[in-house]
Formats: sequence, C-alpha cells, structure tokens
Amino acid sequence: MIDERNYLIHPSYIAMILLLAGISALFFGFSAAYIYSRFQHNLPPIQMPIAFAYNTVMLILASYCLKKALDFYKSDQTQKYQWSLALTLLLTVGFLLSQIYAWKQLYNLGIFVNHSNMASYLYIISIIHFAHVITGIPFLGIFLYHSIVHMKEPVSVLVYFSDPDKKRKLKLLTIYWHFLDILWVYLVLFFLVNQLI
Repeated sequence: MIDERNYLIHPSYIAMILLLAGISALFFGFSAAYIYSRFQHNLPPIQMPIAFAYNTVMLILASYCLKKALDFYKSDQTQKYQWSLALTLLLTVGFLLSQIYAWKQLYNLGIFVNHSNMASYLYIISIIHFAHVITGIPFLGIFLYHSIVHMKEPVSVLVYFSDPDKKRKLKLLTIYWHFLDILWVYLVLFFLVNQLI
C-alpha cells in the first residue's frame, strides 16, 4: 500500500483530475461542434423528450445518496452506508433505463440518429455520457458487495471503516459520480437553451 503521507496530493486524485479534464474537453468539444453546425447550416434545434428531465432528477438523487454513503462511512454507520450504496445503484440503473426510454421517445417521433446533424449530436452526446455512467457501475457494485460481505461482525466492520485505501477509493468514486451529475445537468441545460434560441 502506498504511504499517503509522502504526497501532498495522492497520485489517484491527480489521475482522477486528468480523467475528468479529458472527459470535460470531449463534451465541451461536442457542445462547440453542435453550436457551429447548427448556426453554420441554419438548422433548427432538436426538441428533447421529457424523459431527459426525469433522468436529471434520478442522477441528482443518485449523486446525493453516494454523498450520504461517504458521510455514513466516515461516521461508521454500517446499515445506513449499505443502504445508501444500494439506493445509489438502484437510482443509477433507473437513470440508464430512463435514458433508453428517452431514446425510444425520440425514435417514436421519427428522430433517428441519422435524422439530422442536430439529432446525431444529441444521440452521440447522450450515448457517451451513458457509457461513462455504465463505467462507474462496477466500482459501485464492488463497494456494495464488499460492504455486505465484509461488514457482518464488529471487528470486520472496524477494519473496513479504518482502511484508508477504501476511504480514498470511495472519495474518488463520489467525485466521479458528482462530475457525471454536473456534466449531465450542463448537457440538459445546453440543449434546453438551444431550443429557445
């Protein structure tokens, strides 16, 4: 295990910052390309399905539950920690299912991925965000699994809660989840503002 006291900032946090910076650049690039394509070719904006609003609420709630899980981890509250992780996972799966439903709404409106440049951007941006959410689910699942398996006796609970490596990884996962949450809110607002212009 790496001794954290040797670092002003742990390398894991630096890696996370670089990852989030790369993801941000990708989505801001897509946003700029969307605006350029729309105004260069004088194209009408795409109307977002209402399911995108439901998605946003679910993702915000998932992010909140994971934040509470971190709080419960710090205060050694086993059951609340486990329930918060489970709720985060449930809400995240709900977000993904709601996103699939949103794509189905677009499909029913006759807006396919090749319908127009604007539709292509909406699909691509939401699919890439979808993929980033899926990427985080296994890590969340591992935390939930370990919390159930390794937190049955007082001694194992004490060992679990006192592990600095687990605490750091949970913080990193929380940062990633909050980032995806903020990113999704930005994307929804971006498309809503474009609908009004």
